[in-house]
Amino acid sequence: MIEFINESKKQDNTKSVMTANQAVDSTLVHLKLDPDKFEIAILACDDEKIRELNFQFRGINNKTNILSWPEKDLSPKVSGTMPMKPEPINREPVFLGNLAISFDFIVKEAKKLNKDFYNHLYHLISHGTLHLLGFVHDLELDAKIMENKEREILSKVGIADPYSN
Repeated sequence: MIEFINESKKQDNTKSVMTANQAVDSTLVHLKLDPDKFEIAILACDDEKIRELNFQFRGINNKTNILSWPEKDLSPKVSGTMPMKPEPINREPVFLGNLAISFDFIVKEAKKLNKDFYNHLYHLISHGTLHLLGFVHDLELDAKIMENKEREILSKVGIADPYSN
């Protein structure tokens, strides 16, 4: 389940919410997690807001496509291994964390890469969800694992490999 807040208003909110829900659900299902047992909050914003958030939380005074704030650190303790799986403790859904995505940035990025906006949104929401689940790409071994998961998830819905030339 996601909470989707659209401050941007630059894209069709209904289609954006539907795309985000599908991306989150397919990512969780691919990892053998029940989407009904997890929650994510997503903020769709503009370039200025994402730049502010990037500076506030990462010290980087630049806009970006997506940011993530995992509720719990599930990242692997050894590079090249899988992250820990989140475990629901009771019947309440587990909050995985927050994502912020700049619609301004990804509209331009999709055009530059000659990609459909909603396919690109799907990819980035899936990418962000993987971050909330402990996947990282700081080191090459970890990046390969994360990128392979993204390819697997996207191929199931007919979205081309985002990392191919």
